Amino acid sequence: MDVESFAEGILAAVVSAEGDRANVVAAAAAPRADGRIIATPYAKQLAKDLKVDLSRSPAAPAATFAAPARAPAAAPAASTSVSQLRGTTKPFTALQQAVNKNMIASLAVPEFRVAYDITTDKLDALYQKLKPKGVTMTALLAKACGVALASHPTLYAAVTPDGAGVTYSDSINVAVAVAMPDGGLITPVLKNSDSVDIYQMSRNWADLVKRARAKQLAPDEYTTGNFTISNLGMYGVTAFDAILPPGTASIIAIGASKPTVVATEDGMIGVKKVMTVNLTADHRLTLKAVIENPEQLVM
Repeated sequence: MDVESFAEGILAAVVSAEGDRANVVAAAAAPRADGRIIATPYAKQLAKDLKVDLSRSPAAPAATFAAPARAPAAAPAASTSVSQLRGTTKPFTALQQAVNKNMIASLAVPEFRVAYDITTDKLDALYQKLKPKGVTMTALLAKACGVALASHPTLYAAVTPDGAGVTYSDSINVAVAVAMPDGGLITPVLKNSDSVDIYQMSRNWADLVKRARAKQLAPDEYTTGNFTISNLGMYGVTAFDAILPPGTASIIAIGASKPTVVATEDGMIGVKKVMTVNLTADHRLTLKAVIENPEQLVM
């Protein structure tokens, strides 16, 4: 399953077919005649953060591109070495402190987790069809969650601060976790994910990510989510659990989609793309929903 980069840039070339193993240790190739560096957007951003000139870094083999691993390798020695950090104390940034506070607050919530494997062949096909029109995989996932949540209001509700009741939201606002260049984490919100069309949602997402990295988001653009998506699939992570953000009922953790041997509809063996999703939810809300609708137990 394709997953778009959170960094800006263009795809300069497709240099390896799906399933190929990229050679990252071959001898350096001659530079391009036009002087242009072919690098992934993430590699360019990382090189910029590390103050690395990719044109002078160890080159990738011919007809390949600069991978993120090249940037740290070419980075100048850090002003503070690992040995110098030993025995010292470094304060958290304001953003890290806020994230830490939320993590600690989440420990007070009685959570439970479930995992489910999802076949993504049809999703991949739809993405390939819509990708030329500017649709992103993040928008597709947010849209899918928004449509599903419309039938399950408890999963985007919230327990009241005093713990005495539940507040049901009048809109479905899907937050998506995004890593910041400084190591922090922010969750831009795709509002009304169940009703906004996929094309507008993709445009909204591109704008949110751009302004998030420039630290230009308004508070209501990253604090109003009532359901969260955390996607580590682009890093090759196959499955993980996500911490429930305080004040919300659920969060979904999405792993990488990979070819998997499965039983087909005709009882034979086949290979399909499968990804594992893990849902973390507030047990106070979901248990109540099952008790009120016991038919769910036998459906």
